[in-house]
Amino acid sequence: MKKIKAVLLFSGGLDSILAAKILRKQKIKILAITFKSYFFNEKIAKKAAKEIKLPLKVIDFSKEHLKIVKKPKYGYGKTVNPCIDCHILMLKFAKKIMEEKKYDFVATGEVLGERPMSQNPKALKLVEKESTLSGFLLRPLSAKLLKKTVPEIKKWINREKLLNISGRSRKKQIALAQKFRIKWYPTPAGGCLLTDLEFGKKLKELLKIYPKFNGNDIELLKLGRHFWKDKIKIIVGRDEKEDKKVKKLAKKFDILIEMKKYPGPLTLIRNYKKTKIPKKILEKAKELTKYYSTKARDKIDVKFKETKK
Repeated sequence: MKKIKAVLLFSGGLDSILAAKILRKQKIKILAITFKSYFFNEKIAKKAAKEIKLPLKVIDFSKEHLKIVKKPKYGYGKTVNPCIDCHILMLKFAKKIMEEKKYDFVATGEVLGERPMSQNPKALKLVEKESTLSGFLLRPLSAKLLKKTVPEIKKWINREKLLNISGRSRKKQIALAQKFRIKWYPTPAGGCLLTDLEFGKKLKELLKIYPKFNGNDIELLKLGRHFWKDKIKIIVGRDEKEDKKVKKLAKKFDILIEMKKYPGPLTLIRNYKKTKIPKKILEKAKELTKYYSTKARDKIDVKFKETKK
């Protein structure tokens, strides 16, 4: 008898761990895939996959993902999170792997109604259609509440042994974790920066002022205190660790400012207009650098070092 194989979207969260357990219980061979981008990484997925001894493939789709973050077809959630477009993109990658490796279907840990924007009935149908996986996308945790898929119709998997979970409560999932003797799983807190309200504000600002930004700009957005003047940004590091990261991210035409005699932050000036940085901006950057140094704030003998990249 043919061995049935599935590609599983695996975030490392409890839902995706349970999806893997349910598929394995029905003797389905699984290749789990997870994604990393400028806004989330693969660390939790790797830990979870190791815990349950699950083969895991990590896909870096940072550039492709950034494109949809800038201009999502189906819009944003509460912040700058294009969850529907993101899920479609992941499923397109999954389908490609399914076809290349001759796997039979794609599965996810989605739960009907768990996320208002991306897991309502309309959204689930939409991502299935847009990813061109119609009939070949199985959601084991909510399968009994959804239309039968090809794997169920062809008896590759027993529908009666799939589940009917819906809603935002995690009681059923936690009970299943105990049943399956799952020793570790992460808390449900979101691992995507795009769902963070404060980060979202900074990203919206960057989108508005300079929509041609790239991955380097995103990495800078994660660090320091940010101040805009027209299309010029001043970034002041918060500690030594951040200062080192800011310094590494500096690129051509950026200016780095630090104090000569006193300990304090490293400050970076980035001009998105690509013109000469006005003297008043340089003075403002120095003022901020001094202000965020407790040792130098009240001193009058502070001198600065400017480094042009």
